[in-house]
Amino acid sequence: ICEVNSSRDSESEESEEENPAEMNMIWIFSRRFQLSVPKLVSRRRVVQELLSDLLQVSHSLFSDSFFPVLEPVIGVGSACEGWSPHEEEDVIYCMFVPLKPPHGHAFHLEPDTTGEMPQTRMRIRVEQVCTCTGKQPDQSKLCFLHHSEQELKRKQVTSLLHTLCTGPYLDGEKIALWFQTFVISAWSVVPQSRHYSMKVLPSCRSCKMKLVKDSGRSLLVEMVFSVQQGDSDIFLSSQPTEAQFPPSTTWLESYAVAEAKFFRQVAMQAPRHSCHLKCLRLCAHLLEGSGISVYALKTTVMHLLTLIPLSEWQHKYLLMRVDDTMHYLRCCLEEKRLKHFFFGNEDMPEEISLPPDFQEAQPLNLFQHLVQDPAAQTEALKKFDKL
Repeated sequence: ICEVNSSRDSESEESEEENPAEMNMIWIFSRRFQLSVPKLVSRRRVVQELLSDLLQVSHSLFSDSFFPVLEPVIGVGSACEGWSPHEEEDVIYCMFVPLKPPHGHAFHLEPDTTGEMPQTRMRIRVEQVCTCTGKQPDQSKLCFLHHSEQELKRKQVTSLLHTLCTGPYLDGEKIALWFQTFVISAWSVVPQSRHYSMKVLPSCRSCKMKLVKDSGRSLLVEMVFSVQQGDSDIFLSSQPTEAQFPPSTTWLESYAVAEAKFFRQVAMQAPRHSCHLKCLRLCAHLLEGSGISVYALKTTVMHLLTLIPLSEWQHKYLLMRVDDTMHYLRCCLEEKRLKHFFFGNEDMPEEISLPPDFQEAQPLNLFQHLVQDPAAQTEALKKFDKL
């Protein structure tokens, strides 16, 4: 769709290396937009330690229950990728909490065809399974399938089907309320309660927390519940998008874990002081008010990171990469097409694990709305050109 000329002739590269005015401009941009956010890493570690401690408490409390098993958190979103479009006080540290079925239960993913995009909407059907046999049957827990209802009521706690499900389907709103209640009751037990005050913020399908230190410094944390698709890096998320707010038993396909993994791989392979994160943050500021989403910007930079050699993302090339990013976006607006990074992408890094059908799938178009609304494209180009 848009070819990016990553190979510059030696004369232009040499002139940029020796051009103090351009290097000074990079320094000015870095200061003006506070592109370097070293605190993200340290604060992310604080958040991960806190949530790890909370999950340990949950395991001890719910070990004999049939609530979902909470797996170790996975940092997702821009703050966990190493950048953020927001100012420091507005950064949200988002963490996925993968859910596994408890003893005697199984999760089955079913396409939800009630919406316009069935490939991104799923329901998680909870099924009781026999626990009488197996390599290590748990003698302390009765089998839901082969013990009488009276015996189960007398000797065993309630099945997941009767607590956090609506009908046979896992309910995101019920899970969020259950976990929010747990966090409030367990907060005094975790070590961080000695250093932070905590408030659970309103949220229907996630757990949002505001942590405030004695100094007044605050941290915003959001825990989003998720279910992994097979062994892939694609998850189903309890948190709806602004564009879609489906029923509480509908879970939306999320690529956030795969995106975070992609940025970790880039960080390991890119040159020291790579400018790709600064490019993201700077472009996010430049695009404010343009109508182009941060996700479209991030998708663009991810494509460019696979098209342009990582050696060309050194700090001295920041202005070139910003120019490439804006040029690529302009081309996509003209073509009314921006390909989703994880569908039908031949340049997908091998480290990213995707469901088999993703590679064969027709690439999703993030600018499909422009195809359906020519006036929106005209307005988008007009706003973009004003930049």
